[in-house]
Amino acid sequence: MPLTLRRGSVTAITEELAELVRLEVDGLPCIAYPGLTGSVRPGDDVLVNEQARLLELGSGGFDVLYANLTRGLGLAPEDGAHVMKWPYLPGQLALRHAEESDRLAATLDGMPVVCCTLHSQVVPVCAAIGRPVTYVQVQGGGLPVPLSDAVRALRERGLIDTTIASGPCFGGDVECANVASALAWTAEQGCRAAVCAVGPGITGTDSRLGHGALALAEAANAAFALGGRPIIAVRASEADTRARHRGISHHTQAVLDLCLGEVVVAWPDEVDTAGWQEACAGLPLAHMGRGPADDATFFRSAFAAGVVARGLMQ
Repeated sequence: MPLTLRRGSVTAITEELAELVRLEVDGLPCIAYPGLTGSVRPGDDVLVNEQARLLELGSGGFDVLYANLTRGLGLAPEDGAHVMKWPYLPGQLALRHAEESDRLAATLDGMPVVCCTLHSQVVPVCAAIGRPVTYVQVQGGGLPVPLSDAVRALRERGLIDTTIASGPCFGGDVECANVASALAWTAEQGCRAAVCAVGPGITGTDSRLGHGALALAEAANAAFALGGRPIIAVRASEADTRARHRGISHHTQAVLDLCLGEVVVAWPDEVDTAGWQEACAGLPLAHMGRGPADDATFFRSAFAAGVVARGLMQ
């Protein structure tokens, strides 16, 4: 399992946010997480992981900054942190986890938990709920919470107030060891709903069980076991050219097959989704390069899950 690393020089900074920097290294697109690698400036001598770009992966057509040799060596660990993310891997780091200091609720007490098998469902789900929720990112797609422009837009709109990076994910307002403790922490904070999703770029192998969507079965099972109300956001499409994702995606069925407790399935034809376009106006709606005009069924189906959650909020 070799790392494909390349040494280069930063030639441009194209976007600089507190938690994410988009840049160019020797003229090639790259992203950096300054919380991990330190700040980055033009002319810096860097190492980048270029494997995803070389493989021409659809969701990974850019390099990722691995180390800044100019100003990113000898960085101090987070104060008071000792729980490791990615333990025993080359990129291991210690981050403070909420469970180390904060109380966790014993029960979710009926809190709705929407489970999104694709990151592109998060925007319509949150738009339908229409109130601030906690966003919990789970494994199965991109691990960095800061990678999501959608989450940033939802925070600016006031539809997400807290982000949690669970398990191997990182970069949330809060880090939690797993999705169960993330949901228990959310309930203890008094939040009325949670939205769980994989990050951008779901893992997929073209098989029934070999995909990242199954992380949402784990989330649904944890929510049920803790006394919450798990809601499955149905992945549906009339525009996807792949037979396994046309109509109701096989990802949705696979998640349902592995749910061990009672879940609510937000079938779009059974939920009033009137006004979904207006509710989502001004928010980034995109899935596989398609927008709402190209595949309304996909976004309306996700919106239905948010409508159900809103109805269950106490």
